[in-house]
Amino acid sequence: MQSLYGAIANYKLYYMENKSKGLGDTVAKITKATGIKKVIDTVSKIIKKPCNCGERKNTLNRLFPYNN
Repeated sequence: MQSLYGAIANYKLYYMENKSKGLGDTVAKITKATGIKKVIDTVSKIIKKPCNCGERKNTLNRLFPYNN
């Protein structure tokens, strides 16, 4: 079992490496965490049409950047 301090250190490391650049990154993280991304990918395969998630993410990042 991992100690609380180890868990906090891992969380901080993950957060610092995967810091959102804009709204698109945040939306992508939320959809992945909630399972929506998996559903979208499955539907995209079934209907044989790409979801263009990457393009949408980049557009949102460009339009709504976070000033870090």
